[in-house]
Amino acid sequence: MSGWRVPGFTSTGSKRPDALFGAPLPGDDGGLPARVVRASGCRVWDAEGREYLDYVMALGAVALGYGHPAVNRAAGEAIAAGVVGPLPPALEEELAEALCGRIPWIERVRFFKTGAEAVAAAVRLARVATGRERVLGCGYHGWLDWCQGTEGVPAATRALYAELPFNDAERARRLIRETGSHLAAVVVEPLVVVEPTREWLDALRVETQRVGAVLVFDEIKTAFRLAVGGAAERYAVRPDLVVLGKALANGFPLAAVGGRADLMAAASRTWISSTLATESVSLAAAKAVLDAMERENVCAHLHAVGTRLLHGLHRLQKHHAELVTGVAGVAEMCFLHFASESISRDVARGCARRGLLFKRTAYNFVSLAHDERTIDRTLDVLAEVLGEMAREMAAH
Repeated sequence: MSGWRVPGFTSTGSKRPDALFGAPLPGDDGGLPARVVRASGCRVWDAEGREYLDYVMALGAVALGYGHPAVNRAAGEAIAAGVVGPLPPALEEELAEALCGRIPWIERVRFFKTGAEAVAAAVRLARVATGRERVLGCGYHGWLDWCQGTEGVPAATRALYAELPFNDAERARRLIRETGSHLAAVVVEPLVVVEPTREWLDALRVETQRVGAVLVFDEIKTAFRLAVGGAAERYAVRPDLVVLGKALANGFPLAAVGGRADLMAAASRTWISSTLATESVSLAAAKAVLDAMERENVCAHLHAVGTRLLHGLHRLQKHHAELVTGVAGVAEMCFLHFASESISRDVARGCARRGLLFKRTAYNFVSLAHDERTIDRTLDVLAEVLGEMAREMAAH
């Protein structure tokens, strides 16, 4: 992989080969995929022409599977119509109307190209609406400065953000009350590896209302997967603002922030805008996704095949407890906990050499293109890899 023109090998950090397979080992034979050239359904082909059954699924961005025909048709029609124009497309309002109709806690909506941009917009709206600056967050909300403590982020920006622990209702109450009149927003991923407790969700809703802060659900991973309306729909909690992305347009670049009309009105009192937020290809794709979600009962399918996968992973864990220490996530997005980094690396590599891309960390995603047969094949490959590793371990 010498001579990279893209620093770090790729512009999407989580797609680095070492993120999937671990750091290169001495003597690696180069038999692992590094770049893909084609994707269809739940299968991808690498630059060497090798085919793989995939569970990375573009980091969860394709709940319908790669290249869904109805989505591609809609996108193709938008391409033929010119993609962009000097005024906003009619599709923008059509998609906004469709989203608000399907997800009732979204009364108004704005569109963006990336999830990170959309979450940052939600925070901006909350700050404008409340006149406050502090934010508490839980989970991953993208790479932008407001929520990051990494090198290059000003100390003054870091000071306005603090972590709120997942599923710890008592600490959440305390942090929200302590920040009190300075708190603009609480931004949470409503599911982080495990499902949220009712107590934690209720604490977030009650305490943000108590101090006058905005509750934002970052549903980038969970909307159009756990349910069309995401975790808010599954767990019956109504956030003030919600951020959508990933599966919203089934791989086309689109994200959105939506919620209460009074909060969204703050968009007229600040500047939130980007040139290609209203290109029509992604908007058309998203409209087709919404139609497909209803027509094909996608979330029910994801739950059914995901449950089959999850139960199989639990059986494998019990049979290979010396290698696999646990199963994490939910049916629609899950992964294995391994006994060591080296074991997780060897499992991912062993699977890839047998034509399976299965992540060793959060998350593996099922799609409409996965069926019972692909799930069973996946479990067979995992069993073969783990069995071979167990035998080698026993021999030594």
